[in-house]
Amino acid sequence: MENLSKKILEALASGKNEKLNYKQIAAKVGIYDKAGREQVKEQIDRLVQAKLMLKAGRGKYKLNYKELGRKETNRNYVIGRIEMKRSGMAFVIPENKSDDTPEESQSEDIFVADGNLGNALNNDIVKVVLFPSRRGKRPEGQVVEVIQRSKKQIVGTVSIKKGVAYFIPDNVYYRRDIIIPGRLLKKAKSGDKVVVVIVDWPNGTRSPLGEVIHVLGKPGENNVEMLAILAENDFPLTFPKEVEEEANSIPTEITEKEILRRRDFRSATTFTIDPADAKDFDDALSFEKLDNGFYRIGIHIADVTHYVRPGSPLDHEAYERGTSVYLVDRTIPMLPEALSNNLCSLRPNEDKLCYSAVFDLDDNAKVHKEWFGHTVINSDRRFNYEEAQQVIETGEGDLSDVILKLNDLAQIMRKQRFDNNAVNFETEEVKFKLDEEGHPVGVYLKVQKEANWLIEEFMLLANKRVAEKIGRKRVTDKKPNVFVYRIHDKPLDEKLNTFKNFVKKLGYDLNTKSTKTFSSSLNSMLEAQKGKADYDMLSKLSIRIMARACYSTENIGHYGLAFPFYTHFTSPIRRYPDMMVHRLLDHYLAGKESVNQDQYEEYCKHCSQMEHQATEAERTSVKYKQAEYLADKVGEVFDATVSGISKWGIYAELTESKCEGLIPMRCFDDDFYYIDEENYTLVGLHHGRSLRFGDSIKVRVVAVDLIKKQMDFDIVRD
Repeated sequence: MENLSKKILEALASGKNEKLNYKQIAAKVGIYDKAGREQVKEQIDRLVQAKLMLKAGRGKYKLNYKELGRKETNRNYVIGRIEMKRSGMAFVIPENKSDDTPEESQSEDIFVADGNLGNALNNDIVKVVLFPSRRGKRPEGQVVEVIQRSKKQIVGTVSIKKGVAYFIPDNVYYRRDIIIPGRLLKKAKSGDKVVVVIVDWPNGTRSPLGEVIHVLGKPGENNVEMLAILAENDFPLTFPKEVEEEANSIPTEITEKEILRRRDFRSATTFTIDPADAKDFDDALSFEKLDNGFYRIGIHIADVTHYVRPGSPLDHEAYERGTSVYLVDRTIPMLPEALSNNLCSLRPNEDKLCYSAVFDLDDNAKVHKEWFGHTVINSDRRFNYEEAQQVIETGEGDLSDVILKLNDLAQIMRKQRFDNNAVNFETEEVKFKLDEEGHPVGVYLKVQKEANWLIEEFMLLANKRVAEKIGRKRVTDKKPNVFVYRIHDKPLDEKLNTFKNFVKKLGYDLNTKSTKTFSSSLNSMLEAQKGKADYDMLSKLSIRIMARACYSTENIGHYGLAFPFYTHFTSPIRRYPDMMVHRLLDHYLAGKESVNQDQYEEYCKHCSQMEHQATEAERTSVKYKQAEYLADKVGEVFDATVSGISKWGIYAELTESKCEGLIPMRCFDDDFYYIDEENYTLVGLHHGRSLRFGDSIKVRVVAVDLIKKQMDFDIVRD
């Protein structure tokens, strides 16, 4: 009987909260005879008495999800993220695998058949009920609740047939057409690309109802596709009216009373160094030579939180966005232009309010004194990176003495960082030359030089020392106050061992006994290979084995930088975590109690997720421009390198433009090929031909799909 009760609960746990009579419930558990139905009815009465089911009208019943959530243990339910596959299958990846998680779900992800998905969509956080396990079979379950939607808005195309409007999502993993009632179409026409939100999902239906919130235009147009990339990653396309109004209403005048509250750096030599096309300047450096021979270096950061108050519409919007987004042809700021490009931008020859980290350094870049607080500055000069680099290389130009000294100090700090086993990655950033309409007419690589490193080292210094100020445990402290850290974990052992074994076959012996020895030997290997054939391959593989940095209140240090304490303090115009750090630093410098850790951990998770989505949007915009750049080059042959190996085929990156495309597996028809994962190699079984990650090849551009942002290549054999 207990088994029958369990079957009834599992059968009803479809997430639709159905109201059924006892005969319908009996049918759901496969019972159709009179005696069996009576047993079902008896069990339903017991479940109602136990409050696990509720009466729902005359002769009908439904599950009591609230009581089930309290009474059922984790042995029957699992919470996780649902992942749809191209094949049509779906799996739930448990969110927190622990000793309380069912044993079968710890070893494998949980299969969910299409009929058991309810109204779950790709990447949603869901609650699943586990079916009774069967020996040798993958654990299986049914979605009973969607806890959190992965997307607030979905991008796709409107299709109107026989007066009914359907929305077809661009994302292939969303396998549900959405019906758009006429009143919610917002004048969208058939074939238009639009942004939709789900407004209802009636019980028992496969297709939800949606509302068009933005009509983007015709697919394939540059502006339409850029806006679609933003919307697909859940970034809003405009600022709400009340946010713009609040930003525009902030007084621009700095009162004498406000200046008197701050440390005045307006007489100190001060300047900014930013990209030539930058519009927001959120950091400046000041330089003073002291009588004791030390150098007072001020790292001045726009005082955004002076203008953006907690709980305001501006603050809420900045938090929801989490970060600015940098697409190929535009910047989508976290804050409205009135703040990001004007009020908070540290433009030259204007008084500006800052939050500053000030250090007294000696000639060896050792910090002898530090101070954190609110300041007022007036920048003497705006440099772009090329101008500052020319001063460094020639020793001539505006503020040459100051820039050369700061560069000397930065080079010392950079060397100390790598001596302390920070990982030395030199990544390539693809940039496009665009015409007036935003179409790519050329590709080039952004090169990092001393001017970039100068700014980088002083920003790292400020970020590191702010984190140490709050996070380092002192004699009088029982426990450090809760703070927002930028953390970076060490590589996973599995990835690390695969990489170590691979490079050993190439003649390199990586020391993985500790994080420090690994970083040191990795740096030595990359340095030895600079300018050689294997360098690009080894550098890219090194990056791929690394964990992703994120925000957290739990400090584990920053592995890549080799800093035990690190945070983000220096870019509050474009990152919300920096705003949190400014407020927390104020809070603790005033001697106040520690904030709630759970609350700030949730803030950190949200900001980490939005950063990830911004990165995805930026990468997708690059893919679109790469496809656009190659659109008129179909049939041409290019030099390339193997940049990835998958069951779909070989990914190849063009040497000159860095455009990446797929050589489908069907192109390799001269043999039976298999993937040697440990050696990052595609191997021909019979003839011994192979392609390894990093190999040089020639490819022909076969097809370019702008909408899908895909480029198909074919390998050109000698």
